[in-house]
Amino acid sequence: MMPEFPNIILYAIPFFIISMLLELYVSIKENKKTYETKDAFTSIAMGLGNVFLGFFSKAIVLLVFMVIYENFRIFTIPFAWWSFVLLLFADDFSYYWFHRISHENRLFWASHVVHHSSEHYNLSTALRQTWSGGFYTFIFWLWLPLIGFHPGMILLQMSVSLLYQFWIHTEAIDKMPKWFEKVMNTPSHHRVHHGSNPLYLDRNHAGIFIIWDKLFGTFQPELRDEKVVYGLVSNINTYNPLKVAFHEWLAMGKDVFSGKKSVFDRVKYIVKPPGWKHDGTGKVSDDLRKEWQESVGSRQSAVGSQQPTRTAIMNEVGEEKALSSGSAIGNN
Repeated sequence: MMPEFPNIILYAIPFFIISMLLELYVSIKENKKTYETKDAFTSIAMGLGNVFLGFFSKAIVLLVFMVIYENFRIFTIPFAWWSFVLLLFADDFSYYWFHRISHENRLFWASHVVHHSSEHYNLSTALRQTWSGGFYTFIFWLWLPLIGFHPGMILLQMSVSLLYQFWIHTEAIDKMPKWFEKVMNTPSHHRVHHGSNPLYLDRNHAGIFIIWDKLFGTFQPELRDEKVVYGLVSNINTYNPLKVAFHEWLAMGKDVFSGKKSVFDRVKYIVKPPGWKHDGTGKVSDDLRKEWQESVGSRQSAVGSQQPTRTAIMNEVGEEKALSSGSAIGNN
């Protein structure tokens, strides 16, 4: 029997609106240019489109999940409090890998880039969601009905994860308590994720728990001396929702089907990271980060101790690497 779970995203819409208005009021009162009108309306339009298309994509997801659950599940996990606790971590683990691959594989980046296309960071940015990703990114969750979680439970937890991530899209909160920062995804951690700075690219993919990034070496703290620059490495400079939704699909299609290149290279334009080019002229995130680190190192050698800011950055980067390779949850 299919349990009836509420569509909590729809119920949360009034909360989204009130929260954005409150953040806007605070930003105006403190004379901060957190919001830009056209940008905010574009983000809201992308969110509304996502909700509308979600009625169709979620029907497909539910169908696929049900087929797996009814015909191939290994166990039957009951509806109990402990199963929801297990699902909380299992779903978040799935989200981490979906999110990470969405930055490392252009096919998935084509839909995820939408969320990173704003050059501003506020609660409306959380609503800037994909119109296409819902139709295929669910593959990262297919193992959950296979091991016995009911599809209704999975869809509910996916919505809970999305709700949690709403509040972390803000500059109004600097840092949470240390214990919270060590375990949970926070505004500070997620600001890093939205940064186009070479140091911050493809870092902090967490949904709810930051522990995954610390376990798998993708954690980067927000540094005092490296202010986050929001947006893309090459910004799209448009407020047109259609262009925001599909610009990367068009660019990828052009790379795949135009010019003289081997079939193997055409396929690589789909599976390689954003920025890759078959002729070797492209630069992916790791290339940009390496160039930045070499630039910082050469400047340090040139000016010695006269650049404490850059030295501090490099020291903190070193601390971050040590943390990423060590325990997921350190001591206070």
